[in-house]
Amino acid sequence: MPNTLDFAELGEGIGDAAAVLRNNAAAAGLDAAVPTCPGWTVRDLVTHQGLVHRWATATIRGVPARTDAEVEAEAAATTDLLQWLDDGLVDLLNALASAPADLDVPFFLLDAPAPRQAWTRRQCHETTIHAIDAMAAKLGRAPRPEELWFSPALARDGIDELLLGFAPRAKYNPRSSRPSRIAVASDDGLGSWTVSVGPDGCASRVGADSDADARVTGTARGLYAGLWNRGRDYAVAGDAEVLESFLDQLRVTW
Repeated sequence: MPNTLDFAELGEGIGDAAAVLRNNAAAAGLDAAVPTCPGWTVRDLVTHQGLVHRWATATIRGVPARTDAEVEAEAAATTDLLQWLDDGLVDLLNALASAPADLDVPFFLLDAPAPRQAWTRRQCHETTIHAIDAMAAKLGRAPRPEELWFSPALARDGIDELLLGFAPRAKYNPRSSRPSRIAVASDDGLGSWTVSVGPDGCASRVGADSDADARVTGTARGLYAGLWNRGRDYAVAGDAEVLESFLDQLRVTW
């Protein structure tokens, strides 16, 4: 799974995304609906993000994580949920900053870089995607690519993580009764990928097949948000149903 951003860039990405999430959550209000996460309010979104940050921090430090119920109860009891989110973010960043380069803890994605890098990368994209959700709550719709704050390079790294790290996991591993291929290509020259899907699951690699059944093109930011099911700002040529089936099965949840 290629890793195209360094440790410092990923750490900066976490902080930037957390600021976007917090500011948009405050502007939307905790009771606002989140269009990109049907059934969720902003309160649910902030609680989830704070829970994930605390879980990742415990794992990085090599200590047992509290149960989801315990953390959710803490969030429900706080008088300032956004400050609670900030507290978890600071603890996460401190844990990453103090972790040794040769950190030896488990990590769950396939073909991942070393654990410190892998956990920093995962929390960068975790927080970025949920910051997009907070923007959607404020806007009342999924944000367009040109409204997003992060760099195309960060988007390219997140596409790698999704297609090469998440998609082939047993938990997702989208299938198709008919073997097919999906080519994904950034039209700003930042990368391309091919996903093969069949009855036994999927396999992903870097590089786009020119004769794939479905060909997906767009800016890196548009592809990143779209492949994570946060909008549809990309073009599809060929068999669009192949792509839709793949994305329906690749809905990353807690």
